[in-house]
Amino acid sequence: MACRDQGCPVTVRHERAETKPPHGDVIRVDVRHPAGADPESAVLVAHGFKGFKDWGFFPHLCERLAEDGHLVVSFNFSLNGIGPDLMGFTDLEAFGRNTLSRELEDFHWMVDRTLAGEWARGRRPASVGVLGHSRGGGTSVVTTAEHDGISALVTWAAVSTFDRWTPQQAEDWTSRGVTYIANARTGQNMPLNRTLWEDLKANARRLDVLAAAARVRVPWLIVHGSEDATVPVAEAERLDEAGPTAELAVIEGSGHTFEATHPMRESTPGLEAAIAATLDQFRRLPRG
Repeated sequence: MACRDQGCPVTVRHERAETKPPHGDVIRVDVRHPAGADPESAVLVAHGFKGFKDWGFFPHLCERLAEDGHLVVSFNFSLNGIGPDLMGFTDLEAFGRNTLSRELEDFHWMVDRTLAGEWARGRRPASVGVLGHSRGGGTSVVTTAEHDGISALVTWAAVSTFDRWTPQQAEDWTSRGVTYIANARTGQNMPLNRTLWEDLKANARRLDVLAAAARVRVPWLIVHGSEDATVPVAEAERLDEAGPTAELAVIEGSGHTFEATHPMRESTPGLEAAIAATLDQFRRLPRG
């Protein structure tokens, strides 16, 4: 980290891996760390709804975290719909049967494997931080409230509730068992099975993001764009009010992805502001 502070280049080693939790579906993983180093801290990065680990800003973010001295593990939730090519929603059947409880199962598995040294040749990190974007931010909040192995939390554009479905979608689930959402970027109509809605109702207490926020006891930075049209900044304010350790950083003039696009050709001022705040937060992770 000292070399980075002095402006020296830091070479990042990047590897791909797979892991298979007890449910049997594959989680695809990217591992980054400073070449020739054994970081004492790890950061686990989670995407959101219709997201994936190779989307837009995620590789850039993970590179920056690794340059700053962390083992960085990003992953695709097992039913996010992205296939082996890592870029296309080629498994819409899997996307359709995803649930929030499944994402929590994946997340706990990834925290456990990171704590066990799975991605560092068995060397256990002294601490693990978690970062989640959008729906992945809400999932990060619940996971952090439930898992005592997490040392710090950062959420980007996080949802304060998972109950975001319209009356028409509820009617679709009741009458047909499936509803469809458009992916404007790919032009696909993506299925969501009734199991998603049933899971949200059956596990309402566990999936209450604000209630989980009140149980987070580790340092927590909430990063949100003031002009976010997908998840309004009011949701960040509700999380900040609920979380006893939360600190809110509003990026003025920025939106849901901090102006990053996919594919990302260059960074943006909003994204760099979000990254700078995040680096500062995770520099406080315990290191042995």
